[in-house]
Amino acid sequence: MDTEIVRVVLIVVLSYLLGSIPTGYLIGRLRHVNIFEIGSGNMGATNIIRATGGIGWGVLVWFFDSSKGILAMLIAARLMPENNVTAMVLAAIVAIIGHNWSLFATLITGTIRGGKGAATAFGTLFLFVPLQLIAVMLLLAGFIIALTRYVSLGVLAMFALAAGWIFFMVSQHLLPLEYLFYTLAITALILLRFRENIQRLLAGTERRFGERA
Repeated sequence: MDTEIVRVVLIVVLSYLLGSIPTGYLIGRLRHVNIFEIGSGNMGATNIIRATGGIGWGVLVWFFDSSKGILAMLIAARLMPENNVTAMVLAAIVAIIGHNWSLFATLITGTIRGGKGAATAFGTLFLFVPLQLIAVMLLLAGFIIALTRYVSLGVLAMFALAAGWIFFMVSQHLLPLEYLFYTLAITALILLRFRENIQRLLAGTERRFGERA
């Protein structure tokens, strides 16, 4: 029992620290910008694109932020192979929390800072849902962004689709109940961090893709 508690604590600590890595800040410094002082002050891919004017840099941030969630889950599965689904769910949620309220970003800025968690949450989905659904999510987000130029709307639609699919699969007993807890947790985290975007979308004042910071 003591060993299991130690492993759970280790998963939480490692997942949080991995999620806390401020990828956007580090890549922004390569472009001689401080992402925390530009645009929305968010350390995510969208703000990097606005700050640098380079889509490639944003894609790079999205890739590394997604990888943080995947790596945390893989480590958790190795640490608790007998309860790997539970361990991976825990790691996924904590990694997103680490990204949203990053220890390293807080140390850099002196205030509690982080990202919105979309890229890290997206990465965790790779280990829980089929690639066909990932492809449909990306197509849906791409279509909405191309049509409206609202990145936040595309991201929210993408996760709504994933959440709906997981809810359905759990209700049909085709996925374990842990997936339901995972979905509820990441949905709450996404809505919490995107609440201002949702308010601006409703008010018609949300920034559109392509606008510089």
